[in-house]
Amino acid sequence: MKLFWQPQTRAFRMVWMLEEAGVDYERVPIDIRDPAKPRDPEFALASPMGKVPALADGEARFADSAAIALYIADRYPKAGLAPAIDDPKRGLYLWWMIFTPGVIEPAINEKFSGGTPNRFRSGWGDFDLMIESFAKGVTPGPWLLGEKFSAADVMIGSSAIFMKDFGMLPANKAIEAYGERCLQRPAYQRALEIENKGA
Repeated sequence: MKLFWQPQTRAFRMVWMLEEAGVDYERVPIDIRDPAKPRDPEFALASPMGKVPALADGEARFADSAAIALYIADRYPKAGLAPAIDDPKRGLYLWWMIFTPGVIEPAINEKFSGGTPNRFRSGWGDFDLMIESFAKGVTPGPWLLGEKFSAADVMIGSSAIFMKDFGMLPANKAIEAYGERCLQRPAYQRALEIENKGA
């Protein structure tokens, strides 16, 4: 299994995800900022838009962190990172799996690019509604699905940490505490070490 990645991108989430899953994988560096550099030919098949992260696992080749996290969690059920298909928590899990790309990122982009929010028109609501929903989701915790950490916590936890690190997170004890819990996970720390090495 190949993970196409570049440090300081959304690909960090999938290094964390794969470390949580405890599976063997190869990190294949891709310089997305310089398309002239040589690239693994599988990357173009996995990511037609030239974005990271992307994954090649046998004949499966695709991109996007939420899609990859869903795939890994279902492909390796022994890791316990996703509720079973017939588990009542599966629906809530799926909602949180797409909350980062579908709600958090558009709301951040709208707010910090000076867009005019309209929570009734936009599928993501607006930044304030996103923060309110985020805080409710991580309360009482410790994880989105209660006592059990899941792939959804990789997606949402990475957003909590990102917003805090870049000064985008308004004062919110619930989200801040949740982010701190994510930071303490051994798999996160391993991913951070990989990120800092850049290889």
